[in-house]
Amino acid sequence: MPVSATPPAPQSPQEPSAIPADPAPSAIPPVLVEVVRSGFVEGRHRGSLVLLGADGEVELALGDVSVPVFPRSSNKPMQAAGILRAGLDLGGERLALAAASHSGEGFHRDLAAKMLAEHGLNAALLQCPEDLPLDAVEAETYLAAGGVRERITMNCSGKHAAMLAACALRGWSTESYLDPSHPLQREILAVVEEAAGEAVAAVGTDGCGAPLMAITLTGLARAFRSFVLAEPGSAERRVADAMRAHPEYVAGTRRHDTWLMREVPGVLSKMGAEGVQAVALPDGRALAFKVDDGASRALRPVLARALTLLDVQEPVVSRIGRVPLLGGGSEVGELRPAF
Repeated sequence: MPVSATPPAPQSPQEPSAIPADPAPSAIPPVLVEVVRSGFVEGRHRGSLVLLGADGEVELALGDVSVPVFPRSSNKPMQAAGILRAGLDLGGERLALAAASHSGEGFHRDLAAKMLAEHGLNAALLQCPEDLPLDAVEAETYLAAGGVRERITMNCSGKHAAMLAACALRGWSTESYLDPSHPLQREILAVVEEAAGEAVAAVGTDGCGAPLMAITLTGLARAFRSFVLAEPGSAERRVADAMRAHPEYVAGTRRHDTWLMREVPGVLSKMGAEGVQAVALPDGRALAFKVDDGASRALRPVLARALTLLDVQEPVVSRIGRVPLLGGGSEVGELRPAF
């Protein structure tokens, strides 16, 4: 679903700016991934990437990492921290699901429904779209069992359930909980700006209907770094700890964020739509990138290469980076990093 950008609340709406002209050749993002079929490079994915060292300084920047982007679901840890700051006491699997782009597996759907019921709410109050499970294997199983598109099945239902629960607790409107001027969304915006160390450049509407805050890739990497280095017991550290302890609730059993957080001690990882990924290591090293054309298939090769550059050597890195191309049902090529 496309996003529509408006200035951040509480500023007055402005006329949309003109669509920028094509960038000058020097401004074109570098190639991050090559698509190789039968030994022939048939395609390329461009993008921008930043790596931060343990001291928080930029160690590598490819493309322009100072231009604001919509982090899409990579914003979810900040949104979950905002929910905690609003007063909702979540922990464990519930907090991980509040920061999730879940696969729609049964345990995801069941917990999202339980989170609503625990606060006297129900799925009819969710304002995320009706959808099928995000995971293709789970979607086939779900449809074969007679499942239909539902809001609780949508990958953002855990976040929306937590937002509604926070509103119910505080006596805030549950009808306007997605309005950028709602108290909860203002709290979330404050968390994003604090964590990123910069002002939100624009507020748009995410695919799930929630407000979406634009920050730079450097700001996104700083935000993830701040979460893993936050004081124990703080909202940010509680989110990071819950995600790392329960990665299957953040993503799913067949997803690379789950694999990475399960197999690399202390790592925090969250992908977003349109080719976005952010990761922080427990010592403060961090990365963030965006694939320019939004291709999700390019995420894993870029992520694996970036992790290698940050000296992450665990076997899961190779597993994440392997994205074969098929021809006639057989492997005939691969997506490979180009940096």
